[in-house]
Parts: sequence; structure tokens; C-alpha cells
Amino acid sequence: MTNHDEAATVRPLTLAWVSRHLEAGERIVRTEALHGGITAEVRKLTIGTRSGGTRYLVLRAFVNVEHAEDWLDREAGALSLLPGTGVPAPGLVAVDPTAAHCEYPSLLMTHLAGRTVLDDEGLERRVPLLARQLVAIHALRPAERPRGYVTLTTADTVVVPKGADAAAWAAAIDVIRKPPPPYEGRFLHRDFQPGNVLFDVPPSRPADARITGVVDWAATSWGPADLDVAHCSVNLALLHGPAWGLRFPEAYEEAGGVLAADASARLYWLVRDGLASSEEVQLVAQSWREAGRTELTTRAVEERLDAYVTALMDALG
Repeated sequence: MTNHDEAATVRPLTLAWVSRHLEAGERIVRTEALHGGITAEVRKLTIGTRSGGTRYLVLRAFVNVEHAEDWLDREAGALSLLPGTGVPAPGLVAVDPTAAHCEYPSLLMTHLAGRTVLDDEGLERRVPLLARQLVAIHALRPAERPRGYVTLTTADTVVVPKGADAAAWAAAIDVIRKPPPPYEGRFLHRDFQPGNVLFDVPPSRPADARITGVVDWAATSWGPADLDVAHCSVNLALLHGPAWGLRFPEAYEEAGGVLAADASARLYWLVRDGLASSEEVQLVAQSWREAGRTELTTRAVEERLDAYVTALMDALG
């Protein structure tokens, strides 16, 4: 077996566990680290088949991560639910949520074609695709609902960026001091954003871009559609500029999605997820730089977050 780089090395117990879930006569011939994630180590495994061909699997391992068992249980549950729904997602091969067999809690799944696209070019085409895909996810009605959504950010944990608009941020923080507004529950991905969506973009026909997969279902929840929309909105704002964050809720409604009718309720969810991003700017910026957006320094992302939160308060506050 060859490694693409040192980070791709699969630990011995995990390697043995993966091998037990291969077909007879198959073996791992190559491993490659996939970058861009924050909480998990992700590796692409090239499997040599008995006929001499190859196929691919993806291994996710949560190394010293709190709540890994819960996240992997949620992801395994979602991947078991999604086949046949029309939502493109990996197929579940095996899961070891308690690290009973592996060095760390791990999940093995099928590999999907496509790649994440984080560049500004072609964004006007991709945003409607993202919106339509999210509407399709929210339309799912599983026989057993996942657990309710969780928001960890509070008014006291928000990290106001240096040089931010103090008045706008104070007003935004006051918004999330209030109780959550009433909502109609939906099946949520809970981390739907460009880094978790795979695209096929033909080089000669970028206008023909299409979504080939949605990954990272570890935070699957039941809650307001507005929360998923808010999460994608802030990620678009930080990746591509505040205007794109403001644009996404419109694109979601144009795709047939339904958001809170009350403006104050919309503001609550948009602001809540926007402020949540303040606590992980450094990690997010680092993951995007590793994925090729080298200009997105922590400071640059902080400035975009400030501009986005200020724009939200100006538009809806």
C-alpha cells in the first residue's frame, strides 16, 4: 500500500477494521488525505478489486473529538436513510462510533464523484443549485426524526471581531438573547455549505455545473429550515462577500423553499448563525486556505463577518 502523503496513513487497528469490510480478494492499495474539514480526519482509500480494477471508499476518523459517538451515530443514521430519496449522499459501509475496533471513532462510506468548489468564478450559477439542493433536503420526511437541533452560541460567548461595528454587534447580540421564535420543523443537514457539497463542473462548459453529492451528515437534526439557510448564508458571505450571504435566502425561496414569514424571526436565525461563526473564524479560515483560498486570512474573514452582520442588522434589524 502506498500513501499520497504522511497524513494519509491509516492506523493499524483501523486498517484491519476497514479490510474486514472489503469484498473477498480486495485490498487497500493507496490512501490519500482529503483536506478542508475541521473536526475529522478524512481519507480517500483506493481499493484494488479481485478483477484488477479499482474502486474508492472514504474513511472519516474523529481524533480526540468530544461527542464523536453522537456525531457518527447521526451520520450513520442519515446515510442509512438517504438512499432512494434523490438526495446524493455517500452510502454507509460501516461505522465504529465508540472506537471498539479502531484507534478512534470512525466511519467508512462510499466515495462520490465531484469536488468542492470554493472559487468566486461561476458562483452565480452554483448558488441556485445549492438552494435547490437544500430545498430537497428539507422536503425529506423520515419515519423517525433525528434529534432536535443544537445551537451552542450564546450572547456571552460571541467573539466580536477587532474593529467591528460595535453598535451593530451589540444589537445583533441582543437579538439572540430572546427566545427562539416558533417554527415548523424540517429535516436539517445542519452544516450545509459549499465545503460540504460536491460539484461536477465541465471545464469547457462551466454553465453546466451540477451537484454530485452532499457530504458530512454528522450534525443531522430536526429544526427550522431558516437555520440551515442561515448557515449556508454566512459561509457564502465569508467565502465570497456579504452580498452573497444576503442573496442566499432569496435563492432558497426562488427554489420553492419556505422561510419564516415574520421578518424578526428571519433575522433571529440569520443573526444566530452569523454570530456562531465568530467563535470559529480562525479554524474556518485555515481550512479554506488549505483548500486553496490562500487570501482568506483570519483577518480577512473577520472583516467579511463584520460586514455581513452589519448588513443583516441594516436590512432586517
